[in-house]
Amino acid sequence: MSETFLPELPQELWRAGKLELAHGAQQFLQVIRMATAGLGQFLAEIENRGVKDLYGHGSTASWLAEIAGLSRGEAGAVVKRALALNPTRALDGTEVPPVAPCTAAVAAQGLVGDERIDQILEILKNLPADISAEDRACAEKILADLAPTAGPRQLSKAEAKLMGWLNPDGNEPKDPEPKEPRREITLERRKDGFWKLTGLLDDETGARTAAALEAHAQPRPVDEFGQADLRMKCERMGDAWAELLDLAIACPDQPGTSGYRTLVHVTVGLEELKSGLGTACLDFVGTMTAREARLAACDCLMLPVVMGSSGEPLDMGRLRRFVTPGQRRALNLRDGGCAFPGCHRKPKNCHAHHIEHWADGGPTDLRNLVLLCGFHHRLIHHGDWEVRMAADGLPEFIPPQYRDPLRKPRRNTLHHV
Repeated sequence: MSETFLPELPQELWRAGKLELAHGAQQFLQVIRMATAGLGQFLAEIENRGVKDLYGHGSTASWLAEIAGLSRGEAGAVVKRALALNPTRALDGTEVPPVAPCTAAVAAQGLVGDERIDQILEILKNLPADISAEDRACAEKILADLAPTAGPRQLSKAEAKLMGWLNPDGNEPKDPEPKEPRREITLERRKDGFWKLTGLLDDETGARTAAALEAHAQPRPVDEFGQADLRMKCERMGDAWAELLDLAIACPDQPGTSGYRTLVHVTVGLEELKSGLGTACLDFVGTMTAREARLAACDCLMLPVVMGSSGEPLDMGRLRRFVTPGQRRALNLRDGGCAFPGCHRKPKNCHAHHIEHWADGGPTDLRNLVLLCGFHHRLIHHGDWEVRMAADGLPEFIPPQYRDPLRKPRRNTLHHV
């Protein structure tokens, strides 16, 4: 390896003219490249002798990573380049010529950097496997001669010309591999307890998502009291998303749920659960109001941990309280959908509501259950409407006095003719 010296720096660089600055930068660049080529020769020789015997490392890359403060990936790229440009030895001791000897000669002069070397090696790897050694050597020399004055685009054009020369018929045509669709979803819990959902969907998935949301985000029809749906579109879309989640979780093939609705762990005090006042701990990561816990307990595979006044566990998830798949099918047949007067929602969009909540001693049987959509389920829990089971075994609803001073019971007649 020829001896090289660093160019001298002017005493006061700020006094240097533009030509002197340009010439100095070029000199240092050449020296750096020559030093890199020299390092490659050393690394190839270390690889040949066995880095484990020399330094106790499993690979040359791991040794270089340690002494140079590099990652294994960075060191591996340096060693791979060095082995491609310098001769190595086989297991029997015979010399193996470098993959790109002409490129190595140009690199030793400091005329080409790592980026162009890697591009040349990649081009050589893509050449047809059945070409002769002479054609491969000729192609490498063409690329090496071009590299000192060429950029990446010129080398790419040279690759296309070489391919046309060495493989004029091209590769055997085959069906293109379908691209994997790009789908990204990010869900993070904010400090205020809300969850922020962001995502990126490919065109097909986005169109399907929009169609599903639009189908479930239609405004509710005007009820018998003349009240229209006052939700903004973004609110209707959010409610539609919640309905789609309910449908997915209730699917019998859904992993981990077996056709039941949401599985959550709720820790709540017994008095809070009965009164609906206070808060409950949700899945050990957040909170919900006790009233929300009462609502969720109607139709969730919820594992409640009910605590006494002294903090002792009184109840650990008695799942028999919750609606079984058989009871759900019977409810679907009886109510035909949301039983609230004037509601069009189908059974798949409904929850099974306990008329007398099980926290108050209500049983989980058909005479204590009624189908309600998410909106009317919340209305019954948090509003002034009441629901009861009539003598004929069908649910009926009693409006608040400000809606009907006589509080005449009403039924939904839309689902059954």
